Amino acid sequence: MAQLDTREKLAILADAAKYDASCASSGTAKRDSRGGTGMGSTEGMGICHAYAPDGRCISLLKILLTNSCIFDCHYCINRKSSNVRRARFTAAEVVHLTLAFYKRNYIEGLFLSSGIIKSSNYTMEQMVEVARCLREDHDFRGYIHLKTIPEADPELVRQAGLHADRVSINVELPTISGLTRLAPEKSVGQIEGAMKATKLDIEDGKDARKKYKSAPSFAPAGQSTQMIVGADAASDGDIVTRASQLYDRFALRRVYYSAFSPIPDASAVLPLKRPPLMREHRLYQSDWLIRFYGFKPAEVVAAAGADGMLPLDIDPKLAWALKFREHFPVDVNRASREQLLRVPGLGTKAVKRILTSRRWRTMMLDDVARLTLSIAKLRPFIITGDWRPTLLTDRADLRALIAPRAEQLNLFAA
Repeated sequence: MAQLDTREKLAILADAAKYDASCASSGTAKRDSRGGTGMGSTEGMGICHAYAPDGRCISLLKILLTNSCIFDCHYCINRKSSNVRRARFTAAEVVHLTLAFYKRNYIEGLFLSSGIIKSSNYTMEQMVEVARCLREDHDFRGYIHLKTIPEADPELVRQAGLHADRVSINVELPTISGLTRLAPEKSVGQIEGAMKATKLDIEDGKDARKKYKSAPSFAPAGQSTQMIVGADAASDGDIVTRASQLYDRFALRRVYYSAFSPIPDASAVLPLKRPPLMREHRLYQSDWLIRFYGFKPAEVVAAAGADGMLPLDIDPKLAWALKFREHFPVDVNRASREQLLRVPGLGTKAVKRILTSRRWRTMMLDDVARLTLSIAKLRPFIITGDWRPTLLTDRADLRALIAPRAEQLNLFAA
């Protein structure tokens, strides 16, 4: 490997890290250096930007330790057989870069992943050393997210959790058949075993902190994972079901979805083109429905078509409402919170305001209109003090009437 300077390495390894979506920093413990000691902070505003659920922008140095790899996963641009320019940081170089960027107020934390070099254990040791050096030698109190390697020794993964705010273990693909076909060197058993061990370590850490304040915290921001969408034949229904199982079994904080992107010198077993980016967006919306809107995974899957794919022209919440119209219209002055959350166009904040306002007065259509982006979308599904949709909800052409404005729906901001 030719000798590269730090700037060249950074250009290569920051670009190589762009395929990893799981770098949000929400949910971590609050630490800062305003007391006069230490360096860094997990709070505040800050060359990667991640967004917390409350809208805060978190700036992270997002890089790979190396893009060299002994594995040959078909979908990965850094696979062993790929013809890409290789680079590698030492642990000391990553520490220096993190501190230098932080001191210049460019970042508030580090997201570190890596290809596998020499062995899984050797690579994991180098990543743990970065986090250990930042925490112990430099008293760095900013955010650290480490992408752990399921094939590594469990003790090394545990050490990663003791120094990092969040750890993540990628399941890579939503089905066992897809993983076997596209990443034969990886094992579902190993991946899930590592996720289970991390879950237990997080729970043990929380229990210890309840009894002893001096007990070390373990990955206070929890663990997350990522699935590639569109590299195999998995349907949206398969992906939603798999994500739900992962949330339930391993208490994940997030499942991230990354639309497959064609890579140079691609393997012949890969698709020739990427899936629509809107598919990735619809999966995130379905994830929100399950986590925050009270939908069961089977209900989200029921909104999909016969092929198991969610519609791209409308969001999954509207798709469900159109398919199960017997649940509508909903009287905003009498319905429960659970019923209101199922109304297309009403987000959690809007529902909270409706529940508060209707205690003092009868809600009219104009009152609801002030709480949403598009009252036209809501009208077929609600009853107010001065509005009843009569036969509008049952119209055969209802989807055609509201679909052109479906792109305006924003479940995340509503």
